[in-house]
Amino acid sequence: GRKRKRKRKRKREILIRVSLWPPYIKMEGITEGVNNLNMSSDFQKRNRIQVSNTKKPLFFYVNLSKRYMQQYNEVELSALGMAIATVVTIAEILKNNGFAVEKKIRTLTIDMRDEPQGRPIQKAKIEIVLGKTENFDELMAAEAEARELGGVVE
Repeated sequence: GRKRKRKRKRKREILIRVSLWPPYIKMEGITEGVNNLNMSSDFQKRNRIQVSNTKKPLFFYVNLSKRYMQQYNEVELSALGMAIATVVTIAEILKNNGFAVEKKIRTLTIDMRDEPQGRPIQKAKIEIVLGKTENFDELMAAEAEARELGGVVE
């Protein structure tokens, strides 16, 4: 009988540890997000999407951009280094499908450090502001309707 009790205790411990795990992941993500932001005006920009070419698939950002444009009428896509090509692709998809018009493009280089005492390395950065087209709402409605019918939107 003793062996069974020990096993049960272990299982409970594991269950408790697993149930505590998601908050750590969430906090890690929040901390990482805060560290990636510049402290100046970036906190006020609710319509900014910082694009990574490793974290999420391309169309996640395309659809998120559409949602941001619905909510804020415009979206700012920003990226560093290798992710710049991804941002340009997202902007082109939205423009070519008639959802967005280009409002502003800004390029800059920013100093970054890999380690706190390391040498600063310059990274290229792009910011693209896209606004809604006149027929944005019609296109979104057509897309939603096609989704309800189970069709594929081209």
